[in-house]
Amino acid sequence: MLVIKDLADYDHPVSDMFQLPKSAAEWEQYKLSDEQVAHFHEFGYLSGIKLLEEWQVDRLNQELAAIMDPNHPGNHLFYEFHSNESQDPNSVLFHSLGHWRITPGFHDVLWNPAFIMAAHQLLESKSVRFWHDQLFCKPALHGGVVAWHQDYSYWTRTIAMQHLTCWTGLDDANTENGCLHYIPKSHKWGLLDAPSLAGDMDGLMKYLSEDQKKEFKPTPIELKKGYATFHHPLMVHGSYENKSERSRRAFVLNVFADGTVSNTDDELLAGVPKVPKGNKMEGKFFPLLYSGK
Repeated sequence: MLVIKDLADYDHPVSDMFQLPKSAAEWEQYKLSDEQVAHFHEFGYLSGIKLLEEWQVDRLNQELAAIMDPNHPGNHLFYEFHSNESQDPNSVLFHSLGHWRITPGFHDVLWNPAFIMAAHQLLESKSVRFWHDQLFCKPALHGGVVAWHQDYSYWTRTIAMQHLTCWTGLDDANTENGCLHYIPKSHKWGLLDAPSLAGDMDGLMKYLSEDQKKEFKPTPIELKKGYATFHHPLMVHGSYENKSERSRRAFVLNVFADGTVSNTDDELLAGVPKVPKGNKMEGKFFPLLYSGK
C-alpha cells in the first residue's frame, strides 16, 4: 500500500511552485497599494488579486482530481472530506479541509509570496499564521449552493478575531457557474448566528435586523482562474448553484494573526492535537507563514 507523507511536517515549500523572496526589496513587488488596503477596510473585501499563473492552476487541478477520490491513499489526512456536503445528488458541493497535508502544490500555496504579503497587509501588518484550508467544488449542471454566512461564526473556538480568508479560483468564476457573492460593508454588522453551510441559501436572513435586510445587496465577484478575493472574517458571503456546463472549482486559505489563541479545550480540527484553552495557536499544524521581520 502506498504511504503518503504528511506534508504538515514541512514548514516551507517542497516543490518548484513558488520562490520565496530573500530580501525586503524582493518582497516589494507583491505589496498591495494603499488604495487596495483602504478598500478592504471600508467594504470588507478586496478582489481581483492575481496569485497564480496558468501552469500553476493546471498543476493544482491535476492534484485536485486525484485527491477528490475517497480512495486516495492520503484521504486519512483530511480534517474533513465531503464528496457532497448537501447530501442532495442534484445539488452537489464537494467540500474538504486539510488537503495542504497531502499534495505538494496545495501545500506550497501557503507560501505563495503574493498571498502572504497581501495577508500581512490586510491583517494590519501583523505576522501571519496558517489556520486551515478548504476546497469548494461545484460540478457542471448540478453544483450546489454555499449558504450566506460569516466565516468567524464557525471559528469562535479561536480568539481574538484577527482572521482573514482568501478564495482563489481554479476555474473562471461568474454568475453562471456559481461565483462568490459579497454583501459589502456587512463586516460591520457584528457576529451573527451560523446557518448550515450547504443548506438553505437564505437561512441567514432570519438572524438579520430589518435595517440589515435593507442593506442586503449581493455583489457578484467574477474572477478569472488564478485570481483571488480576500475578505474579513465577518463579511457575509455565499454562492449560488452552478447550472452551467462548466465546473467551478476553488480553494480557500484561512489565516490569522500570530498570537491568536485557542478558545476551547475541545479538538480544533479533526485529528489535530488539542490546544488547551488560552494557549497560543502554533506548531506544525498552524505554521508561521510570514513574520514581517
